[in-house]
Amino acid sequence: MAEAIELKAWARQRSGKGGARATRRDGRIPGILYGDKHEPQTIAVDYRAITQQLHTGHFQSTIFTLNVDGTKMRVIPHGVQLDPVRDFPIHIDFLRVGKDALVNVEVPVRFLNEAASPGLKRGGVLNVVRHEIQVRCPADAIPDHFDVDLTGLEIGDSVHISAIALPKGVRPTTTERDFTVATIVGRSAEEPVAGAPTAEAVEPGAEAAVAAAPAEGADDKEKPKD
Repeated sequence: MAEAIELKAWARQRSGKGGARATRRDGRIPGILYGDKHEPQTIAVDYRAITQQLHTGHFQSTIFTLNVDGTKMRVIPHGVQLDPVRDFPIHIDFLRVGKDALVNVEVPVRFLNEAASPGLKRGGVLNVVRHEIQVRCPADAIPDHFDVDLTGLEIGDSVHISAIALPKGVRPTTTERDFTVATIVGRSAEEPVAGAPTAEAVEPGAEAAVAAAPAEGADDKEKPKD
């Protein structure tokens, strides 16, 4: 296992909305540290360090070493609150990770060998049902990703969780069914067939001719009686 990235943090003396606003003005993100049979602790972490890690795409499935005023501990992010308008982090929770701890994490899925799928070659579309899979695993053995091989898949074929090779000690949190991860689907039935005329392709004047044609029996109804 690679050495955990260290994040610096500070204990917060003030809690509540006023304390959180003051923390943000100082260029830090307010948060809470809890778990592993300890009392929750209000903390602040560096804004730039957190945003840099958020951009990796696997922030919430990564174990970090959190250094709170010189005291180090292993943690995993357990929730990031974003500003609803500007989409930057405004609050973050960390969960302490003890020795031999099991954690629930979202692991991204990679799809390989699209060019080797006959269904995709014939115009099919890869319909991804789950971009990430939630699993329970040891904190020291969190997978970086799961690979799905699309070789040989035809239109109508599906990939289920049972087809993905999971490392030892890793299991999906959903165990009551063999859920679908992705399918190869055909072209939509509503999509026009090549060569078929569309509304724009109707000959000029055709609609006008239809509109001008009298309804059946119209002449008899309009003909004046003698």
